[in-house]
Amino acid sequence: MTKTAVIISVYNRMDYLKLVLAGFENQTERNFEIIIADDGSSKEFVSELETIAAMYTFKISHIWQEDRGFRKNKILNKAIKSTNAEYLIFVDGDCIPHPNFVEEHVKNACGKTCLTGRRVNLSKKITDLLTEEKIKEGYFKKNFYEVIIDGLFGESNYVEKGFYFKSELLRKILNKKIRGLLGCNFSLFRKDILSINGFDERYEAASIGEDSDVQFRLELAGIKIKSLNHIAVQYHLYHKLQERNPRNLELFNKVKEEKIAYTKYGIEKEI
Repeated sequence: MTKTAVIISVYNRMDYLKLVLAGFENQTERNFEIIIADDGSSKEFVSELETIAAMYTFKISHIWQEDRGFRKNKILNKAIKSTNAEYLIFVDGDCIPHPNFVEEHVKNACGKTCLTGRRVNLSKKITDLLTEEKIKEGYFKKNFYEVIIDGLFGESNYVEKGFYFKSELLRKILNKKIRGLLGCNFSLFRKDILSINGFDERYEAASIGEDSDVQFRLELAGIKIKSLNHIAVQYHLYHKLQERNPRNLELFNKVKEEKIAYTKYGIEKEI
């Protein structure tokens, strides 16, 4: 069995992280570790995480860095360096996994391939209904009709992404279209992310660009992107959108011009 690490990027919001961890307690595949990639959360957050970490059935490691603004890529690189797991699954601390989430990423794992799933965007109304207990008891499987109704008449969106299909025929049909990498829901072998030197740490704003950068450089390195639409499913908890900064797009345009897969600003730095 391939050793697997789930890397969860977080910044505060312990209430959301607890819901996400409850989702990982409910997985059909149990052989994985959790690495919390923490981009400078508060002392209170860190203290509570240390208190609750032993309560879960999986191992939890915590990698923290000082809060100097948005430096998600830097903490993700630190998380990659911290583990010897062969296979890495990347998620965000506000995305609850479907019970088959880890199983599907691991089962579909393939060398020189990056897998990317999709997510439902939950409304504040649905988000406020959720508890750790409800998630462990299979809320999304038993009560997904509530999300569908909210998608039709409320504020949840991309609800169709929440349908999980086991049929191989349906999976093939629904994944004919090539989709872009989603930073909160993708996986690949550690050696493949190392081949491009991980994430480019120059992206220091929440914006369009950093996900596209990883995909672009992976494809330059001969690693294809494979969609797990309706296979690796997530439920994104409601929050206000962060302010977008055009710097990332400007940087990504430079990366596209250079066409170099291995970034000088990643895990290993040039002295």
